[in-house]
Amino acid sequence: MTTRRGFLAGLLAVSAPVTGWAAAGSPDFLAAAQDPDGTQALYGFRADGTLAFRIPLPARGHAGAAHPADPVAVFFARRPGTFALALDCRDGSVTARLTPPEGRQFNGHGLFFDGGTRLATSEQVAETSEGVIGFWDTSDWTRLGEAPSGGIGPHEIRLMPDGGHIVVANGGIATDPTDRTKLNIAGMAPNLSLLTTAGAMVEQVALEPALHQLSIRHLAVRPDGMVAFAMQWEGPPEQVVPLLGLWHGGAPVLAQPPAAEAALMNGYAGSVALAGDGQSVAITSPRGGRVQRFGVDGSFLDAFARADICGAAPLGTALLTSDGGGALIAVEGGVPRLIARHQTAWDNHIVSLGTA
Repeated sequence: MTTRRGFLAGLLAVSAPVTGWAAAGSPDFLAAAQDPDGTQALYGFRADGTLAFRIPLPARGHAGAAHPADPVAVFFARRPGTFALALDCRDGSVTARLTPPEGRQFNGHGLFFDGGTRLATSEQVAETSEGVIGFWDTSDWTRLGEAPSGGIGPHEIRLMPDGGHIVVANGGIATDPTDRTKLNIAGMAPNLSLLTTAGAMVEQVALEPALHQLSIRHLAVRPDGMVAFAMQWEGPPEQVVPLLGLWHGGAPVLAQPPAAEAALMNGYAGSVALAGDGQSVAITSPRGGRVQRFGVDGSFLDAFARADICGAAPLGTALLTSDGGGALIAVEGGVPRLIARHQTAWDNHIVSLGTA
């Protein structure tokens, strides 16, 4: 028998407007992809692999940033990019097209901060590859200013758990302003830089000189502030080097897999992610068709092969990965399990909404 209280509660539930990311179909993740006809799109999908939405993109996307509350995402063109799209994920509309200032290029990554009222973008000066962090007001998408990133060719940036600092992966590579040609391989100088959200430099850490051709590219951050960073080797191809670093202040720890296992990565880590329980970290290599997992002390745990695998994000206590064949794969205790396969080629990264 329906009570008056139950009836009123049901009525309120029906009449209450759907807000936040629930209004966009309750996705847990965002990722760019190429469809079979060659068109590019942004997808929202759930932890079970089902799709929440598809939004067309004008060109190949790389990665993006999700608003912490509203169903809004900013997705960036592949480096060197000249556009980023602000998207209303409820209806797929483009609410703004962000263009870097004259002589600047987007480098594929960004983040929301200050409760979503501000956006930070990874950029570089086109002619010199000098790193810049751009700052934007998300109420009207106007540019507020910029600050030096602390190095050359910044790539991924992440908000630290305190909400007041940004960690920057300065790749150290100068590139031709019209394409992706690398110009300074012999003189590379990668580093990790820690900035305030106002753009002030707080701390910087570099690798030992013998590893100056090891470009720091991608980042994952644990709630206690530990930073995991993935790297790509630009030195002699016969030289096998570590591709994962862990930093929690002081000197970084470089994770060392067995030599034969390390060689299978082909000197390239495409993404990095901490498992949802924070007790392990994984790097992916689309070039090597490999996923490696490590303990947070840098100890090697295990690995498995998967062609063209790159995207990675936390999933529950485990890990979610994606590949160019359209697969979404959960990794629990080092064991891969296919969640779903879609008729699309997932691009490099998975953006987590922190709900799965």
